Amino acid sequence: MKKEVRMLLQKATDSLVISVEHFNRPSDRGRVSAVLISLDHSFEMLLKASILHRGGRIRKRRERQTIGYDACVRICLSEEPVRFLTNNQAITLQAINSLRDAAYHHIVEVSEPLLYLHAQAGLTLFRDIYRTITLFELYDVLPKRVLPLSTTPPTDLTTLFDNETQEIQRLLQPKTRKVMEANAKLRTLAILDSSIRGEKLQPTEGDLKKLARSVMTGRTWTDIFPGVAALDLTSEGYGPSFEMRLTKKSGIPVELVKEGTPAATIVAIKRVNELDFYSLGLADLAKKLGLTEPLTLALIRCLKLQDDEECFKPIQISSSRFKRYSPKALERLRQAASSKDMKKVWSEFGTGGRRSPATT
Repeated sequence: MKKEVRMLLQKATDSLVISVEHFNRPSDRGRVSAVLISLDHSFEMLLKASILHRGGRIRKRRERQTIGYDACVRICLSEEPVRFLTNNQAITLQAINSLRDAAYHHIVEVSEPLLYLHAQAGLTLFRDIYRTITLFELYDVLPKRVLPLSTTPPTDLTTLFDNETQEIQRLLQPKTRKVMEANAKLRTLAILDSSIRGEKLQPTEGDLKKLARSVMTGRTWTDIFPGVAALDLTSEGYGPSFEMRLTKKSGIPVELVKEGTPAATIVAIKRVNELDFYSLGLADLAKKLGLTEPLTLALIRCLKLQDDEECFKPIQISSSRFKRYSPKALERLRQAASSKDMKKVWSEFGTGGRRSPATT
């Protein structure tokens, strides 16, 4: 591993520990901003380390400054040979970055459950990326005294956002004189909503007034914030190994737009030529794996790769339809081919379930 990569990883883990430290400290002074800013910085350093480690560049030619956060996410999401992020991981990164921008440049009110949600999801994602890049576990490089973020994590998004909107309604009641506090809470939800829907916009005062009216007229938060309503929360484990991930619910599409579209988030950037991304056909996969095409197809069925948009997409060209696979599909197939009993794969997923065909 290159020295620059090691140094960036060290900076990344340092900022992560500082974020956890501020989350767990007893004082509330500046706590929310410190958590978000440090967590955001930890990811920028981690992504830059990842890009360099996988053969990419973090400086454009003749530029003195390294690329920014958005460019790092874009490269890790869509550019080979670096690419490793999924759409759901990019959504978590965008949400953290958008909230960090609001905390750094203006005012944002993040409730304790919402702060925990982003911090724990961020910690889980950091662990996932660190493991992917270094092949080591995050806890190998963290101080032994670092504690879990929370022992009573919220696991029900519906209840969480119901409570958020009820609190906003309370703050907006006549004569309470807490419109500013309500707007700060609304800004948090609006930022999260726009990030998920493929926009990167800080809401204007006019936007916040419209949202406030919607809340006060009794509209449900699922109607007001359709992007947030598209989120799902998964958690597993407990104690120091507790993991939490934000994902889009199945069936909710990720909008694809051309790079350079104003206010578009990274996850919304269109792969301009999808044939460059889904660059492999079945014959290509079989040749690279050293398998016959029927056996390769059986392994694809075993892994359900055609259900994964990161691995497979049918592409229409004129009147013809082509089934195409990404390099990630090849990577998963290669791992499976070396670990699975291919005779059993053919027996269960091959056409007719007859004897296994010979490898090429």
